[in-house]
Amino acid sequence: MSGICDGRVVVVTGAGRGLGRAHALAYAAEGARLVVNDLGVGLDGTPGPGGPAARVADEIRAAGGEAVAHGDDIATAEGAASLVRAALEAYGRLDTLVTNAGFLRDRMLVNLDEDDWDAVVRVHLKGHFLPLQHAAAHWRAETKAGRTPVARVVTTSSGAGLLGSVGQANYSAAKAGIVALTLVAAAELARYGVQVNAIAPAARTRMTERTFAETMTAPGAGFDAMAPENVSPLVVWLGSAASAGVTGRVFEAEGGRITVMEGWRPGPSADKGARWDPAEAGETVRALLAAAEPPGPVYGAR
Repeated sequence: MSGICDGRVVVVTGAGRGLGRAHALAYAAEGARLVVNDLGVGLDGTPGPGGPAARVADEIRAAGGEAVAHGDDIATAEGAASLVRAALEAYGRLDTLVTNAGFLRDRMLVNLDEDDWDAVVRVHLKGHFLPLQHAAAHWRAETKAGRTPVARVVTTSSGAGLLGSVGQANYSAAKAGIVALTLVAAAELARYGVQVNAIAPAARTRMTERTFAETMTAPGAGFDAMAPENVSPLVVWLGSAASAGVTGRVFEAEGGRITVMEGWRPGPSADKGARWDPAEAGETVRALLAAAEPPGPVYGAR
């Protein structure tokens, strides 16, 4: 196998199913050597049937590629450290990290248990931070040894993290945090040859099958617009050396559409040059809002 990732070593978390599996297979098709991570839990993070990482690794090898499976919990320091070690022990290097692992525990805000909040924030946000931290430490050491890498990180946010989603306060907060983590990492790690970008994908997976219950076909295109494989080409390109110069960006990907998302920017502003009184501040805010672009609607809001 050869392609734009020929020879690169790529780690994908949550790669046993859905988007992660599609990413892993797409990287392998472009010549990458894979570490396929998946803990094998159910949709809500509870123990489920094991072995999805091994099955995907087997699938890659059966197609002529190279892959090893990794089943540790990457939301722990030891699990994240062992993830990086798995790449180094198997292949002697690490070039690209794709952080994708996650699950859902949806509740309306007033019914959201603390455990459900903690579990979802842990797997999504901590599960992004720890692998990124350990990979970054490796790339920093490489740079200090005079071997500056051509390293790439692709994180996974969501439209819920950009606009919010009714019934998903925990998931939305975690996915918004991933965007901020991505921006900080892009700024801090550039000196070590690392580019960091985020995607906000829309695809049919275990997590979204109720949202995208029906197969959607783009008019005249003849393809399943909600297939996770549609997102993977962008992820593969961002994880390749071909994406040189692209960092600190957020992309939406759905079907055949790629969108560069433009985040918080200053809008209408007023400066009195002195302290406002409350009524005066309120009048000013209403005038500013009248001149501002309306925010995008929260998913699921009526």
